[in-house]
Parts: sequence; C-alpha cells; structure tokens
Amino acid sequence: MATTSFVLAYAGMAIMMILTCIGSAIGVAVGGNTTVAGLKKNPNMFGKAMLLCVLPSTQGLYGFAAFFLMLSSLQSMDVLTMNQALAMFAAAISLGFVGIYSAIRQAGLVANGINEMANGQDVFSKTMILAVFPELYAILAFACAFLALP
Repeated sequence: MATTSFVLAYAGMAIMMILTCIGSAIGVAVGGNTTVAGLKKNPNMFGKAMLLCVLPSTQGLYGFAAFFLMLSSLQSMDVLTMNQALAMFAAAISLGFVGIYSAIRQAGLVANGINEMANGQDVFSKTMILAVFPELYAILAFACAFLALP
C-alpha cells in the first residue's frame, strides 16, 4: 500500500533527525562544559575553544540536509514503492546512528583538546585536524543517504 511506504519513509526521516540532533546537542554541550571549566585556568582560550565546540554540531546539519533532500524527493512523488521506502528508511536510520555516535565521539576528542589548551598546551590545530576523522563517517553516511534517494 502506498500510504504505508510513505509512513515508513517519513518515520525513518524523523528518527534520523532525532538522533543526529541529539548527538549534536550532546556534543556541543560536552565541548561547552569543558570550555567553561578550562576558562578558569586559561581565560584567553575562548575563541579557539568555541571553534572546537561547534564541530559536533555538523552531524545535526547533515541530518537536516538529508531530511530536506528526502522531503523534496518524497513531495515530488505520487507513488513510492515499498522497496524505495525501505531504502530511504535504512539510509535515514544509518545516518541517524552514525550521526549520534560520531558527534559524541568527536565531542570527547574536542573536549580533550580543550582541556589541554586550558593547561597551556598549544594543541588547537592538532585537535582540529584529529576532530575531522569522526566527522568523515558522518559525511559518508550522508552521502549514502543521498545516494539512496529514489
């Protein structure tokens, strides 16, 4: 039934948004909490620490971009087969879980860098480079979600 396939696709999109946004919110909060604690030791690090804090927010943006692309695709369709709906659902769920996990793990990496900056170590650029690695997997999951669009 066509309605069931649309419900399945929209459910996957909703779960994707929930997971990626939760991951980003947790990630940004972890970085922010570490920054606030570190400012007691090194009040001059705020600008660099803020840049590191924002990195885990991108997973939520990937979720939003995929949601927008999927919504546009669905709105232009009169019929969505169950196979197409399952592909969209699987891609959305994949991005959701990769997004939440990579944002939280990226936040841990960022928090360690911010902590060391508070201790006087010059690790901003190295932390920025290392923080890109968990991000790559969210980008791969986003690309898969895009490729799975009917």
